[in-house]
Amino acid sequence: MLKVFKLSIALLLCAAFLAACSSNSAENHGENKKKMTLLFNFATSSLDPNVDSSYVPLRAGITETLVHLNDSNLKIEPWLAKSWGSKDGQVWTFELRDGVTFHNGKPMDGTAVKASLERTIKDSLAMKNALRIESIEADGNRLQIKTTVPFPEFPSELVHPNTSIIDVTETDFVKKPIGTGPFAVSAFTPGTAVDLVRYDGYWNGAAKLDKARFAFNKDANARSLALQAGTADIVFRPEIETLDLLKAVKGVTVESTSTFRVHQLTMNLQSKPLQDINVRKAIDALINRQSIVDTILKGHAEVAAGPFPSSASFTPKYGKKKSGLEAAREYLKEAGYTQVNGVMQKNGEPLSFKLLTYSSRADLPLIAQVFQSDAGKLGIDVKIQMIEIPEEYMATNRDWDLTTYSNLTAPRGDAGYYLNATYHPKGSLNFSGANDEALTALIEELNVTVGQEKRSELAEKIAILVDEQVYNSFVLFPNTLVAYKSDKVKNWVTSRSEYYMLTNELDVE
Repeated sequence: MLKVFKLSIALLLCAAFLAACSSNSAENHGENKKKMTLLFNFATSSLDPNVDSSYVPLRAGITETLVHLNDSNLKIEPWLAKSWGSKDGQVWTFELRDGVTFHNGKPMDGTAVKASLERTIKDSLAMKNALRIESIEADGNRLQIKTTVPFPEFPSELVHPNTSIIDVTETDFVKKPIGTGPFAVSAFTPGTAVDLVRYDGYWNGAAKLDKARFAFNKDANARSLALQAGTADIVFRPEIETLDLLKAVKGVTVESTSTFRVHQLTMNLQSKPLQDINVRKAIDALINRQSIVDTILKGHAEVAAGPFPSSASFTPKYGKKKSGLEAAREYLKEAGYTQVNGVMQKNGEPLSFKLLTYSSRADLPLIAQVFQSDAGKLGIDVKIQMIEIPEEYMATNRDWDLTTYSNLTAPRGDAGYYLNATYHPKGSLNFSGANDEALTALIEELNVTVGQEKRSELAEKIAILVDEQVYNSFVLFPNTLVAYKSDKVKNWVTSRSEYYMLTNELDVE
């Protein structure tokens, strides 16, 4: 009965969404036009590619970066930059690709790229800290970039969507950024969709599609229904419970692909109870990972022991941990807590947590509810609060204890991005407030280390230290789920990095 009710609600939401789509895309009904709609699970109110965390401009084929990640071999490769090199790891020379123009026809040369990168580090503190650029010099299609310190892995940082190259002389960054990708913005309705048209001057061959729509809907059921109703051609992360139904639809393909994403329980180390490592160990012990994979993700995930999947070269072998209610109870006892009249307390103060979660990843609120239930068995009161944009909330508020959070940990085939962003004191994703001198020293050593083997060894040490200190708890590695009309859509590739979606090769019959 509950499923029927949820389905009815989803149908109503889907109908409302479809009405909005039809009213916003009346101009797209021309004859013989190749067009398609991708429905994404995150909404955005801004297309500013240098600061927005939705990455829609890159995903929608509006912008491109200097460096590209090959999803097959996890190696970086040329994109807007055709080559790069450095003798000392601090002064880098980039040769830009010839013949690239922005959507307004202006050339993408060294001067334009310099201005774009300078805007990035000016407007985004996170990117300033990540890129560590001291100076940029441009000469024709050659760019010389000096970093503040030797930084051997600097080129891999230029894969990040926030380093997208745009024409900064066109200043409507929020509604119509001018990039170099195969598609240009024709219209943008914040929170609903961005409508796109083919850019005929695209340097790598004009797109096969005439038009495309990159639409948003946070409701997983509504996304699944949109595919069944024929108003979406590609659906990102459909509702897991509808996968069998979608697979049964003629002409629909469902893909479940391993990725570099981890679902974790982020801990606020400024929270007084969580400053005790035994409390953090108790929280970690309470998480029944295999049960969550089996029941919530229906097997479309891998249990996580740390931030990196088992396939990564920098994933260490972790020691066996205690888990379950009794293990958690023992850890809390070590921290001075006892259960009195069904309430876990210390010095008369009940143990309680404020747990943040968000609905755009449908499995996260369910994981939060499971944790709330298990913690309740030990007399721990967990209050769940739904939020909209987790990065925004966690960065500006410290009134929370835990957050179910999903993060890409190795989208560039290297551990450096995640470790710097999450555990360095200046990291853009260091929502826990981790500030461990030994940990920071290892991260900074990693930043100046050349060679994948040595880097992997260091990354393993860092991951083990994070595990020993339980700065966060890692739950699972979810597969990327995509459903699409394979009898219509051609050349779709489910990107493991989740960065590249609408490409010039994407086509429809």
